Amino acid sequence: MRVFVTGATGFIGSAIIQELLGAGHQVLGLARSEAAAQALAAAGAEAHWGTLDDFDSLRRGAAVADGVIHTAFVHDFSAYANAGETDRRAVEALGTALVGSDRPFVVTSGVAVLTPGRLGTETDATNPTAAAAPRIPSEEAVLALAAQGVRASVVRLPPSVHGDGDHAFVPTLISIARDKGVSAYVGDGRNRWSAVHRLDAARLFRLALEQGTAGARYHGIADEGVAVRDLAGVIGRRLNLPVVAKSPEEAADHFGWLADFLGIDCPASSALTQQQLGWHPSQPTLLADLEQGRYFEI
Repeated sequence: MRVFVTGATGFIGSAIIQELLGAGHQVLGLARSEAAAQALAAAGAEAHWGTLDDFDSLRRGAAVADGVIHTAFVHDFSAYANAGETDRRAVEALGTALVGSDRPFVVTSGVAVLTPGRLGTETDATNPTAAAAPRIPSEEAVLALAAQGVRASVVRLPPSVHGDGDHAFVPTLISIARDKGVSAYVGDGRNRWSAVHRLDAARLFRLALEQGTAGARYHGIADEGVAVRDLAGVIGRRLNLPVVAKSPEEAADHFGWLADFLGIDCPASSALTQQQLGWHPSQPTLLADLEQGRYFEI
């Protein structure tokens, strides 16, 4: 299968490329720079020039592919609503080229679109008041495409997708701890983040592409819920820093843009995904990955 992948040189996308190539697929990756094109060539993939907001380019890439995996996202959390709107339009542009073809189209979302404070499952609908609400329109666009002859499905990822090359929430927490001299959490720290290793996530995307059903929602979850207090504890111990609680009022000043995400409670299950796709996480858990020490190398 020839697969068009957006976000192909990113943290998750680059792992998906290796997973696809290892399974005998060909990969056409979205590239917005010469450096990205060179990275794709070095990985054994072909480059397709364009950007996430170049919707004509997205349609052309999807049109020449046997399937599409969409992982690109504008990670500007200071303009999260705008990023969500760009993602929705990208999903619709990619889907336009697939209507009526029954070709697979796997779109990335997050379990933070669900109701907080309870174990989220694949059957749960999105909650417009959830922390990741700007991503909800993309899920709705996927469901619309599934009714138009596209084998469109969603892979919901947890707040922490970890592993070598991670530059998201956990490395930011570590950086803040170094800068502030304390490893902190919000409130009592009992709120939970679900998590998955990037290599396990990459395998799930491949399985969703190969076996997924139209309109399905899959969960890339290995750790159902890691207490943020425990995460802060490992960071504090590894950096030899005190571990402290911050009140919700103090959180914005201490954590900056990360404060809103650090306080969310979004445990989630992948039981149905594992049953339906035969996907079983095998890589280290989040805390075990941190204990290996690579996150703390400078």
